[in-house]
Amino acid sequence: MTWEPSNTPGRCPMNRRQVLWTSGAWAACLATAGCVTAEGGSGIAAERWGAAQNYPTGWGPPDQPPRWEGYPAYHAGNFSGGFEQMFRHNVIRAGSSPSPLLTSRSTGRLSANAEAYARAWPITGLLITRDGEVRFEHYNFGRTPEMRLTSWSMAKSVTSLLFGIALDRELVRDLDDTAGDYVPSLTGTLHGSIKLRHLLNMSSGADVDHRRDPVRIDVPAILGRTAARAAGTDVERVVRGWRDKREEAGIRFNYNELCPLTIGMVIRSVSGGSLARFAQDHLWQPLGAEGDATWLTDSLGREYNCAGFAARLRDWARLGQLIAQNGRVANRQIVSAGWIEACRTWGEQDRQVAYGAARSDTGYKNFFWHPSPNGQWLVMNGAHGQRLAVDVNSRTVMVQTAVSSEGPWSRDFYALFDLAAWS
Repeated sequence: MTWEPSNTPGRCPMNRRQVLWTSGAWAACLATAGCVTAEGGSGIAAERWGAAQNYPTGWGPPDQPPRWEGYPAYHAGNFSGGFEQMFRHNVIRAGSSPSPLLTSRSTGRLSANAEAYARAWPITGLLITRDGEVRFEHYNFGRTPEMRLTSWSMAKSVTSLLFGIALDRELVRDLDDTAGDYVPSLTGTLHGSIKLRHLLNMSSGADVDHRRDPVRIDVPAILGRTAARAAGTDVERVVRGWRDKREEAGIRFNYNELCPLTIGMVIRSVSGGSLARFAQDHLWQPLGAEGDATWLTDSLGREYNCAGFAARLRDWARLGQLIAQNGRVANRQIVSAGWIEACRTWGEQDRQVAYGAARSDTGYKNFFWHPSPNGQWLVMNGAHGQRLAVDVNSRTVMVQTAVSSEGPWSRDFYALFDLAAWS
């Protein structure tokens, strides 16, 4: 099981002159390659993604082992609500007054390129906004604006926003406190001894491997065994029981699920309830979301907050606009500008995750990716092609949901985003 896309965030274009495709040339290239389908779905035949079966949901064909991401024909259906029929989940209720997202007239070049991009790759939804105005919106594979689209690891960045709110409200005192300072059940455990800043930066020092260890994390925490999917799962038991240590915390970046799961335990402990309820009261309703969101949980109702958050595409864009507006919506400061600034800058204790240190062409901070060296672009990143990018200078947001991360779409994503930020 793979939680992070094979196409991790890469270097962004330096300026708009490096966006080489024009609407005509790009569309012609796609047509020559045979990428655009009559269904308007993707460069890969829509039938592969379940069109002929009306985009089924569930664990897979009756005569096959039950899997939640192993059957491509089930991706579109499961990634847009199907998981809610397969797993226990908590609902995050929207309020009665959604914040406005107005439709504006985008440039012809942006619309043409966005349309070509959306048809070139197996994308379920693509939305571009600036300052709360929708400049482009498109859906494939029978998906609609009312559907909740899952995020995979973009949920880690949602967890970051919730942690920032907890810090703002002084439910958490200091980033140099340990997780065990707030969660009594973590006392004496490896993750209970780690400072919050190192958990937020994926620098825990635990011996955990993102590719090697799903059977030790995903299965007991959310999936359950093949014979009884989702039964007997326990997120917190997995975190408490992890004893393998590689090095001291704060030395190097090591992307994994245990860090955000530990932060999720901290937020539940200090708020006295579920992450969903905390998000509903202090993020989702103040944000002005137009639809309910959901968060997948273990068998005990505890959010698997490294993944499993689902929302309408327009509400994902609202989250991006919140970041672009330094944590503010209308006259309301939802998360402090200080936390947003902390998510896009690196200090002395963050050197291991700075741009070029986390990865050669990427930085990381507080569960956000950084494909730009100056912190101008903040990115939420999830498996199978889920991505949300924010340009803080132009307050441009681009969010896509997808069924696959196959192919070099990441390069085209950032080229299109660069164009959107300059248009």
